[in-house]
Amino acid sequence: MDVYEHLAYHLSRLGMGMPDNDDLREILKANLTPMEAEVALLFPTRVTPMQPVSVDVIASSGAISREKLVPVLEALYEKGFLFSGRTSGGEIGYALHQVGFGFPQTFFWKGEENPHNRKMAASIAKYFNRNVTREAYGSTKTKTSRYIPPTETTNQDIEAVLPYHMMDWVVSNATQIAVANCSCRMAMKLLGKSCEHPMEVCLKFDEMAQYLIDSGQGREITKQEARNLIKTSEQAGLVHFVDNCIEGIKHNCNCCGCACWNVGSIKRRKIPRDTLMATYFLRVTEQKDCTGCEHCLQVCPVDALTMKENFPLTDNDWCIGCGVCVAKCPADAAKLTIRADIEQPPIQNFKMLHEKILKEKGLA
Repeated sequence: MDVYEHLAYHLSRLGMGMPDNDDLREILKANLTPMEAEVALLFPTRVTPMQPVSVDVIASSGAISREKLVPVLEALYEKGFLFSGRTSGGEIGYALHQVGFGFPQTFFWKGEENPHNRKMAASIAKYFNRNVTREAYGSTKTKTSRYIPPTETTNQDIEAVLPYHMMDWVVSNATQIAVANCSCRMAMKLLGKSCEHPMEVCLKFDEMAQYLIDSGQGREITKQEARNLIKTSEQAGLVHFVDNCIEGIKHNCNCCGCACWNVGSIKRRKIPRDTLMATYFLRVTEQKDCTGCEHCLQVCPVDALTMKENFPLTDNDWCIGCGVCVAKCPADAAKLTIRADIEQPPIQNFKMLHEKILKEKGLA
């Protein structure tokens, strides 16, 4: 077994691990030298995303001297294969990227169009097939991410009692915010395919925002700028999703059915909704108000609506409760209701969320 095979298996043991197969090994070979792969093997894997360890901890195995280790770590960071942030002791440290938390996004967040990124777009599209995506996101009962409806599509009782189901609450509780390009749309563009939705609408919060700012993969924005971007996303019919927790949310993607790994997979019926994502709402229709205009069918990002006798029927197995149809219903007939068949509320905080995922995978 060569070093790339060892590393592919090592990365599969992360909480949000990269399922091991030949396509992943080819991606690693195309990006890492054998020495860089050896250094990546020194990192712990049974950790939550963005949990950095110090250089001293990485060097403690004695496999590589500290003098040789430091420049390799810096090279891996520059290549976008390592997260960097403060350890619990306040030192600068590093962590392996995990699926959805840097991999494969670091190839695309900057929006750079070059031959290597085009090659990676093709390689990653091949790697993240239905089976890999299902294993990465759907192998545990607890889901890493959840959908949040657009502003003003939930009723006042929900907003008062469950404020964490609002994007303004997410933004208000962030300590720092960065914006980057949507990695899904950017990858699609590199493959020569079209998506007309806004590109620079991928929001990151707190230490993930700091990482993007420090590494030049995103730019810092204010809370008001973030709110403006959220409004732009809603006007474009994009779907908000965030970490499936209440506190410490690290990212918000604004997704479409044509390019994005989750909404697109559900729209094309490749992977069941509840396998991929946590969905806390479903659409209902007020029959007395509905005019049968079919506008909701046109805007639904996952094609979960059909018409019967001039009335829209919701497929509750595929509706993602995103609220796009509610925001754009001209008759105000579409509403959101809280799902009664799933556990409420989301996990309390980001650390607890990923500790639970580690436990469900048998890695805790």
